[in-house]
This record gives sequence, C-alpha cells and structure tokens, in this order.
Amino acid sequence: MPPEDRAQASLPGTRPAGALDDAAAARQVREMFSRIAPRYDLLNHLLSLRFDTAWRRRVARRFADLLAQPGIRVLDLCCGTGDLTFALASQARFRVPQNSGGAGETSRQGKQFLGADFAHPMLIRAREKAAANGRQGTVEFLEADALHLPFASESFDLITTAFGFRNLANYAAGITELRRVLRPGGSLAILEFAEPQGALFGRLFRFYFRRVLPKIGGLISRNSQAYGYLPNSVARFPHPAELAQLLRDAGFAEVAFERWTGGIVVLHVARR
Repeated sequence: MPPEDRAQASLPGTRPAGALDDAAAARQVREMFSRIAPRYDLLNHLLSLRFDTAWRRRVARRFADLLAQPGIRVLDLCCGTGDLTFALASQARFRVPQNSGGAGETSRQGKQFLGADFAHPMLIRAREKAAANGRQGTVEFLEADALHLPFASESFDLITTAFGFRNLANYAAGITELRRVLRPGGSLAILEFAEPQGALFGRLFRFYFRRVLPKIGGLISRNSQAYGYLPNSVARFPHPAELAQLLRDAGFAEVAFERWTGGIVVLHVARR
C-alpha cells in the first residue's frame, strides 16, 4: 500500500481528495455518484465483466431461507440503481397482488423490500428500471442518509449493502446505525471490494484497478474523479479482519467474512 494510503487507512471513513471532515466527504460522494448515475449500470457491468450481477445474485441466494419467510422486512442500503434490491426480491419469489396500491405495498405474505440511497439521480434510475421491468409495487426506493436513517429502531430482518458501505464518511457510525434499525436476531450483509492477497493475481488486479479501470470509467462516464476515487477508496478501506472487528465492537454476533472471485470482493455477514 502506498504511503498516502497507509496514512489514510486510520481515518473514520472515506475521504475523497480535498475532503477535510465527515460532512465534506459525504457531500463529495453524493455529488460524485449523482453525476455518474446515467452510465452507472453500463460501467458496473463493463468494468466487472458482469461479475457484479453474479455477486449480487449470490448475496441473495446466501439469504434464501430468510427471504422465504413470511412478513420479512428488508433494507438494501446504498442501493444505487437497485440491482441488489431487485435480486433480493426475486430470490424471495415476491408476488404483488393485482389490486396492490403501488410502491411500498407488501405482498400476500407481508414481505417488504426497501432500497435507500442518498444520491437522488440513482433513485430516479432505480425507479425507471422498476417501471420498465414491471416491478412497481415489488420494491420501494427512498432517499436516505446511511448515517441518519429515517426508520424506527428494530425495523428490519435483513439489511444489505453492496459496494456502498465503503463510501460512508464514518464506518463505525454507519455500523451503529445499521445495528439500531436491525431487529434482534436480524442479519446484516456487507459486500465490498478488496485487494486480493495472491502475489501474481494481486499485481494484475492492482494494475487493472488502478491504471486501466479509471481511464475507461472516466472516458465513458466523462467523470475521471469518480473512477479515480474508486481504487483509492478500496485501498484505504479497512482490511476484512478489521471490518469484522468493528462489527464485533458494535455488538454484532456471528461475525464472519467470505472472499469471492480470488479475493476481489468480500462478503461480511453478522447477526444482531
């Protein structure tokens, strides 16, 4: 890890270039993701060789038994354009009655799937996708800050976040807020990028992630800042074992993590 990354690793959360505190970091991240929303899906699929779709479906399958339960309430946080939200709802075999009143209505089994993000343009795209694929009423999307969630305590049975937790301005505060809105016995899943451990594969990954990906992403999105930020944010994100300890320190139990696809991504799981 370069010296500047080691210096940043102890920071409480993400720090885009020029951000001096939590408020500035959050503002920059919101603005950044708002600008790239129109090409976000295209670049996710292109730059990951569509592994992003497989990863999200794998998360949904990981919680298949829980999702099959009647009355389950699920929050997909930092949902972006809603791909994981949709995968979770599909895994649950969600069916909305024809007389349903629209977004936010529950199914015959009382299930509810909410996607939340603080970048409004991302939510516009998520709602457009829901409408285009006949998913209105299956899920609800709302604007919310992960550090100040507009939900009562103990509201959800499952909380997921895919490639969004890394962008929080304060990781410990985010974990505390997630635990607050999770019901006792509820499950948490955090899917995040990581740098693979293998020497050869690690070097190849870092070359692609730090040299190739930012150029392609910046060219297509016309936002070089966002795709320069991505590899830097991954390098500065806590090691999987460190994030697991943060979860334990916050009071979570059954904390574990799984490395996928050669260690490119890591799924963290825990229970309240």
